[in-house]
Amino acid sequence: MYVIAIGWLYVTLLMAATEANLTAGALTFALYGVAPLALFLWLFGTPQRRRNRLAREAIDDVVGKDDGADARRDQ
Repeated sequence: MYVIAIGWLYVTLLMAATEANLTAGALTFALYGVAPLALFLWLFGTPQRRRNRLAREAIDDVVGKDDGADARRDQ
């Protein structure tokens, strides 16, 4: 997925380089390249973020559980 993103940024950078002035080039790169790509990566990254969150919660449940192995004052 990142190869496609890099390719898209390359194409939009070349589009921006052909603009008449610097402002038009910057706006072309930002509005045709960076903004849609950020939205695309955020939308398609949502399932992975959800899996990572669930994995962290599962680890926290296991790590936070008291297994009774620690000696207490009364023992």
